[in-house]
Amino acid sequence: MDDSMIPFPDRDIVAEKLAALSETDKSYLALLMENAAQDENLLDGLRRHLDLAAGSRFLNSLKLDNLGFWLGSQAPDRLQIRLMETARSGQHPAYQAFRTGLDRSGGLEKVYPPVIR
Repeated sequence: MDDSMIPFPDRDIVAEKLAALSETDKSYLALLMENAAQDENLLDGLRRHLDLAAGSRFLNSLKLDNLGFWLGSQAPDRLQIRLMETARSGQHPAYQAFRTGLDRSGGLEKVYPPVIR
């Protein structure tokens, strides 16, 4: 694959932004989420970040929970199901911590309110 075929931003850049999650990184990620054409890059970066967290010696579950909460709160409606699918795609505690934050954000419920019978 030559340089012209590498997607921008690549998954490693997105994973770095998700790991740091500074105010600048949040602005960058929010801008990325505004463009539906960047959804795959965002989700690839998220999977990379969760995989790296799962493989690390120390698991910062609070940071992953906060990431899930922030993404669930900020992501547009079109991404909510895909974020939840990503959170449920792994059994490692890193994925579970992310999913906890995602659940706490209520993003999926805002898009798809529960049906009361």
